[in-house]
Amino acid sequence: MLENLIISVNAVVPFVFYVTAGYLTRRSGTADEALMKKLNHLIFKVFFPFMMFSNIWSSDFALHQGLRLLAFSVVSVLLLILALVLTVPRLVPENEKRGVVIQGIYRSNIVLFAIPLAGNVFGDAGTQLATIPVAVVVPIYNIMAVIILEHYGHGSTGKLTLLKNVLTNPLIFGTILGFAARGIHLQLPECLWKPIQAFGALATPMALFVLGGTLYVSEIRKNLRYIVPSLVIKLAVLPALAVAVSVAAGFSPAERFVFFSVFATPVAASSFPMAQSMGGDGELAGQLVVVSTVLSVLTLFGWIFLLRVLSLI
Repeated sequence: MLENLIISVNAVVPFVFYVTAGYLTRRSGTADEALMKKLNHLIFKVFFPFMMFSNIWSSDFALHQGLRLLAFSVVSVLLLILALVLTVPRLVPENEKRGVVIQGIYRSNIVLFAIPLAGNVFGDAGTQLATIPVAVVVPIYNIMAVIILEHYGHGSTGKLTLLKNVLTNPLIFGTILGFAARGIHLQLPECLWKPIQAFGALATPMALFVLGGTLYVSEIRKNLRYIVPSLVIKLAVLPALAVAVSVAAGFSPAERFVFFSVFATPVAASSFPMAQSMGGDGELAGQLVVVSTVLSVLTLFGWIFLLRVLSLI
């Protein structure tokens, strides 16, 4: 199990490093919060679309493989979002926090966690299997996040305006272009693919760096009443339900682990710049990303150890 702990730590430590670097940069006076917020807007508008396009265009997946796993993943995510939309507004009074809490619970960092974890536990077969739900679930994450954040960030937005905002959202735009490029079997020359890939690779580290630059550790305490229940659900309740569903569905050990990873990994880093750019509580969104990422070192190891002991993976 030491190997499983090492892969979890290796997946998380870079996140902590980026956040810490941004935090120390602001504290040292090298950059102020105003500059960080401008950078955040730039990342959201420029780098994230390149990331979505490059991830989809370069992914080696076939939807006819693992159809049952894919179907269960998509339906489960949509049912979870529906349950959160029906319950969170009744429990969270502040409108700008509602969308942030909803996406913080359902939206996982499966690109940077699920794929390497599956590869570590099941080898290349696990990596290929994990790519299938990731390629479809991540766009669903983003589309639903845009709709939810638009609704709670701009409560008076009309349906046509909401649809326009969804279709023109940078992440959705990059996703659409990525699938379109795959659909027509677009072949990009190396001179174009390299800068596109480089811009996409900058998105997550830059978003986490800016997150650290706008993070005030002392402010986490005031949001604990939202952070604690959200992350208990995120890192404990949902993984347990995912395991139960996968056992009942008769999944293979590899399928079970990938399905579990869709719900057990920390909050997606992109939820922070999206919330901050779309009228949500960016401070709370950033805190959910940071705290869940740090805690996931312990929770992922604990879950993997338990699943091994129970011979479920």
